Amino acid sequence: MGEDKVKELREMKKRSRAGGGAERVEARRMEGKMTARERVDALLDPGSFSELDTFVSHQAYHFGMEKQKVPGDGVVTGRGTIDGRQVFVYAQDFTVFAGSVGRMHAKKICKVIDLAVKTGCPIIALYDSGGARLQEGVDSLAGYGEVMFRHSLASGLIPQIAMVMGPCAGSGVYAPMLSDFVFMVKDRSFMFMVGPDVIKAVQNETVTFEELGGASVHATRSGSAHFVAEDDLDCIKQVKKLISYLPSNNLEQPPKKPMGDDPERREDSLDTLIPEDPMKPYDMKEVIRKVVDKGEILEVQEQFARNMITAFARMDGGPVGIVANQPMALAGTLDASSSMKAARFVRFCDSFNIPVVTLVDVPGYLPSVEQENGSLLRDSTKLLYAYAEASVPKVTLVTRKAIGGAYCVMGSKALRSDVNLAWPTAEIAIVGPEGAINIVFKQDLIMADDPQEKRDVLISEYRKLYASAFFSAERGYLDDIIEPNNTRMRIIEALEMLDRKREARPAKKHGNMPL
Repeated sequence: MGEDKVKELREMKKRSRAGGGAERVEARRMEGKMTARERVDALLDPGSFSELDTFVSHQAYHFGMEKQKVPGDGVVTGRGTIDGRQVFVYAQDFTVFAGSVGRMHAKKICKVIDLAVKTGCPIIALYDSGGARLQEGVDSLAGYGEVMFRHSLASGLIPQIAMVMGPCAGSGVYAPMLSDFVFMVKDRSFMFMVGPDVIKAVQNETVTFEELGGASVHATRSGSAHFVAEDDLDCIKQVKKLISYLPSNNLEQPPKKPMGDDPERREDSLDTLIPEDPMKPYDMKEVIRKVVDKGEILEVQEQFARNMITAFARMDGGPVGIVANQPMALAGTLDASSSMKAARFVRFCDSFNIPVVTLVDVPGYLPSVEQENGSLLRDSTKLLYAYAEASVPKVTLVTRKAIGGAYCVMGSKALRSDVNLAWPTAEIAIVGPEGAINIVFKQDLIMADDPQEKRDVLISEYRKLYASAFFSAERGYLDDIIEPNNTRMRIIEALEMLDRKREARPAKKHGNMPL
């Protein structure tokens, strides 16, 4: 009798591992896609996966569903390790009911999210679904709601990573959007609320899946995708790299990793990196790579709002979040998209105890009627709010320009940055010297014998008296002016000093961020 039961158990597990059957599995492989189980196995350390709810199946009895019971109900759930650290995963199986979400499918996901929160471990979701399971009606929508509720509660407690490996549509897109980071795969993954057929019927617009919600669209235009991969394996590789920078939960410190890079290393090339012409751009990524450990960075939303850089890196082995203006794009000005991009990144770092290092070269906000009539006011305030709210160690360096309100929101002393540094090339002012002179001395310039000569003299005087880094340092807005070659050492010193930073804030339920 015992042998029969063991045989039955093995057969049931075999059936569950088979998913939608050999034919559907083969069809996936012909498309160059991995199965849900293959993705989980590739993501986790070999032999570490422990599956949950292997035998769960749907409880629907209409539309022929009673004859189509597949153990697992189209989603693989469980725990495993990545580089020895425990994570929880759920991976939708497109070979079973097109990965559609029913009540039991959702219940499995809810259980694994609950376990991730209870144990303080990251949750990694692999999405590949046709959407709601129509055969289950409102039970499907209720299941979605339960999943979204848990992802919302988990926010700020554990890292949540979404790997969109195929279609993700309708109510299903809420889950990735509630995650901290979204990965997509070129030409294979899509996210949209309503599909091309509905848009055609309602708006009479013809659009492809790729045009509507492909990886390129979300990486460059909407900003909904943080990383884009070439294929399934590349996506998995990128996720593993991201995990290496993150703590398991909000109560842990991010994991240190010795990099073998001297914390006192000098970079003499930084002394001459800033062009003499203040209007000439330079690549801020070059500054970042010369300062961080081994020049290694993991850029977040690389293709979106390129005038702002957000990236993870290490300084003396410890993870940091880098926020930096990029003079190579839109002169490094702030606009709505770059403000929103940076704000979300700062808030993530603050949630998970990752120090924020800000590199500033911002001439102001992007002058644009479209921006002013759009969301610039609200989105730029999000960035201000994020910095003011953040209690992690904050170190800010002004390399060249820090002008106007844009200076304030980029980790200024007024927003409680802990250590504020500047290079001698820094120009910090309420407006640029040229603009200030045009306003303050307008009448004098009109009356001058040689207006241009007079203007040049006044600009030079203003820059020296009111816009230089020394003017700000005299008033305590900068903690020090440093030689560029010492940048790495001084930032690391500041981070070491702030290692045990504690900051009390007024008790409240939560603030009202300008969303």
